[in-house]
Amino acid sequence: MRGDVTDRPIEDYAVIGDTCTTALVARDGSIDWLCWPCHDSPAVFLRLLDEDKGGACEILLDGLRETRRAYRPGTTILETVFVTATGTLRLTDFMPLHPLAEVPDEGPDGAPHGRIVRIAACEAGTVSGRFRVRPTFDYARDGAVLEPEAGGTVLCRRRSKPEGVRVAATVPLAVTGDRVEAAFALRAGEGVSLVLAHRKDDDGDIGHAAASLSATEDYWHEWSGRCTYDGPHRDSVLRSALVLKLLTHAPSGGIIAASTTSLPEAVPGTRNFDYRYVWMRDASFTVTAFVNLGYVREAAEFLRFLRDADHSRGRDLELMYGINGRVPEEEILDHLRGWRGVGPVRIGNAASGQHQYDIYGEFLVALHAFLDAVDYDPPVKVNDHLPEALGHLTDHVIRCRHAPDHGIWELRDETRQILHTKGMLWVALDRAVQIAEAVEVAAPERVEEWRRVAAEIRAEYHDKGWNPRVGAYTQAYGSDDLDAAVLRTVLFGAFEPHSPRVAATLEAVSAGLGDGDLLYRYRNADGFEHPEATFAACAFWRVGCLALAGRMAEAEPLFARLLTRGNDLGLFAEEIDAGSGEQRGNVPQGFTHMAIINHAVRLDRAARHRDAPMDEPFRQAVGA
Repeated sequence: MRGDVTDRPIEDYAVIGDTCTTALVARDGSIDWLCWPCHDSPAVFLRLLDEDKGGACEILLDGLRETRRAYRPGTTILETVFVTATGTLRLTDFMPLHPLAEVPDEGPDGAPHGRIVRIAACEAGTVSGRFRVRPTFDYARDGAVLEPEAGGTVLCRRRSKPEGVRVAATVPLAVTGDRVEAAFALRAGEGVSLVLAHRKDDDGDIGHAAASLSATEDYWHEWSGRCTYDGPHRDSVLRSALVLKLLTHAPSGGIIAASTTSLPEAVPGTRNFDYRYVWMRDASFTVTAFVNLGYVREAAEFLRFLRDADHSRGRDLELMYGINGRVPEEEILDHLRGWRGVGPVRIGNAASGQHQYDIYGEFLVALHAFLDAVDYDPPVKVNDHLPEALGHLTDHVIRCRHAPDHGIWELRDETRQILHTKGMLWVALDRAVQIAEAVEVAAPERVEEWRRVAAEIRAEYHDKGWNPRVGAYTQAYGSDDLDAAVLRTVLFGAFEPHSPRVAATLEAVSAGLGDGDLLYRYRNADGFEHPEATFAACAFWRVGCLALAGRMAEAEPLFARLLTRGNDLGLFAEEIDAGSGEQRGNVPQGFTHMAIINHAVRLDRAARHRDAPMDEPFRQAVGA
């Protein structure tokens, strides 16, 4: 295993994007991951997963000594400062996303340009170096043809299809083998720009790079300015909100789980999965987080996505969706060695065929939060189909209430009577009843049925979920295995947070699954050979349970310590290796950033009402 580019830590990466796709930028300025034109399109740059076969867009500087980086406040515009032996250079990276003259009721709220713009400016002394662009199309399965064009641009196109990337720069471009290079030598006050353009009709004109940067900054400042959270962790919350916004797909309204595929959850191990799809669960989490920050339009946009993706209005609801269709069959790309040599590299996701019944509760939590935020006066296209959709979703809950499933963790061995699923089925019916109490969506006898079945489900999991041998609520009926997901059910009101059994479960989970401030999801066999790292969101769920139990003196400092587990930019992957502190899994991970938002909101509201009991509506509104 080679210890250079591919092996850099996952936390070395920053993310930029345009609400159509994202790119990952390493600490040294190399763009090592990019799928174009959409989040789940084939990768153009994928050195993240294979140094030799995967392409990148690098900046190589002579005499480099150190780097530092930061986002421009309230934006996704990344600035990296390079100090060389002779001077200082600032590199500004962004994907243009301009404000619209008028934002429509539905659809994108900005104008993406299908570009990456890199502006390098010498701030002191002299700096020399070059940009190097090496695309490797279709996950390095298709060759690249590099064609110099009139006007000085270079078209890098796929050998087998009329797709490609146009490269333009303010300095001459040179084609060397499979690479395009743009050499430069700058004095203080001088600069160079590089543009990568994906659209066929984009001629690569770079004359408006500065104006595009200003317009993109205006878009993000306006968006960030609508964040309603003003608590003590505003910087972390806003950065998490910006990450979630980058994980949206504005043309469709979809929300993906993460930007990448196959970054491992265990080293060594085979827990490498593709997260560039729309999970009902993860997207519902994100909707709740958006609502908690006042971003109601993003929630409505996801409902638009579902309206287009699921014409059955909930009758045939899928576990996950592709951005523009079904999730492709899982496929192993065995020509790629994987990050740090940890394979396999997968595209597609086999979990799309699983039974995971908790998604009905997850979605109804998000729907309830959205409807409450708009005072039960949603857009007509939502309101017209609400009774039918609610009927279908509650039918699902009643029909599957006794069935085993694979659960929130997508266990790839046998199905089980998973406690978290049962709790979320109760949550689904509880939120359906609350919606029906606020607006007439079902006949009274139907609503009464929801109440009755909800009470039966709740009584069952309180009885069958408790394990007296373990002294805790466990992962599944009759199981001795602990599961941090049980904590989520407390956050949604499926259990009373002050009950002795919940207190005992919190202590058991902390002792049995904890490693300092971090928590593992579970430690039982799940069909994979090697154990995974700790799951970042679980640690935040413990914060929420402590807060709901009135243990704010423990919850607040724990939350603050967990925030330091992100990288220097406040970004989180899915998991954290407890021994090394390194991040593991796909990045940036919406699940983790949603948890940061919701628990910051929970702590802020709890602190403001420290002397008053935390009521049921508050617990339900914040989410997990």
